[in-house]
Amino acid sequence: QPNAMGGREVGGLANMLAAHMDLENPEHISAVKTYWNAPVMPKGQGLKAVDLFNAIESGKVKFVWIMGTNPVVSMPNRGQVERALSKCDMVVVSDIVESNDTLNYAHIALPASGWSEKDGTVTNSERRISRQRGILPPPGSAKHDWQILCEVAGKMGFGEAFNFTHPSQIFCEYAGLTGYQNNGKRQLDLSPLQALSEAQYNGLSPLQWPFQAVTKAENTASSNSQPSLTSKRPFEDKQFSTPNAKARLIPVTYKAPLQVTSDAYPFVVNSGRARDQWHT
Repeated sequence: QPNAMGGREVGGLANMLAAHMDLENPEHISAVKTYWNAPVMPKGQGLKAVDLFNAIESGKVKFVWIMGTNPVVSMPNRGQVERALSKCDMVVVSDIVESNDTLNYAHIALPASGWSEKDGTVTNSERRISRQRGILPPPGSAKHDWQILCEVAGKMGFGEAFNFTHPSQIFCEYAGLTGYQNNGKRQLDLSPLQALSEAQYNGLSPLQWPFQAVTKAENTASSNSQPSLTSKRPFEDKQFSTPNAKARLIPVTYKAPLQVTSDAYPFVVNSGRARDQWHT
C-alpha cells in the first residue's frame, strides 16, 4: 500500500471525486465538471468493493474491470465473489501474472506493468510525493495502466481528452485540478507544479504538501530546475477543512477486546480475514 494516499488524492475511491473533492458538494461537482469539460457527472456515491460484488451477483453490474488486485483471494466471502464473477457478462483483469484465482474468471486478461517497470509518482502517509522511475521496460506486450486506460478511452470516442504520451502530462493536468477554484479552501493544492516540463517532472525531488510556492515552475523543455517550494504544517493556524473551520472531535468510550490474553493463553489467533483487509 505505498500509494494509498496517492490513490485517494486522485479520487481512487467510489465515494469521492479527484483532488479530495466531495461527491455531496455541489461546488466541488461543478468545479470538476467545468475543469474537465465533463458533461456527465455522478449523482452520488458509487459502489464500494463489497457492495460492488453484491451488485455483480444480482445482475445490476454486468461489466467489471479489475486492476492490480486479486479479489477472489482478498475479499471476504470468497464463494460469493466467485459466484458473482462467474455470472458477470464481462470480466476484464489487468495483472502482471499469467494466472491467479481472479484471472480464472477473466474473459479478457490485459498484461500490465509491475513495480519495477512503473513510472510516475506515489504519495506516502505523510503526504510526501516521490517520483518513482522504472528500472526495467514492461515485458512483451505489457503496458502501463494509464496507457491501457487511454487506449480504451480512445476507442470509446474520448481520444482527445486522453491523448497523453507521458505520465508528466497526466500529473500536470491533475495538479491543475487540485488548485482549480480552490482559493485556499482545500489543503491539497499542487497547482505550483502544473507547468512542470517533462525534464522537470523526471527530476522531481520528494516534496510534502501542503506547500506554498516561492517561485513557480516555468515550463521549459530544457530546464531541469524545480520550482522553489516550502512545506506548511497543516492546521497550524487552528483553521480546519470544515465549513466552520473548527476541528471535528469524536469522543469514544474504550471497549476492551472480547478475547484477552493470560498466562495460560498468551496468544490470540487472528485469521486476517477482516472486511477491509486487502493484503495478499
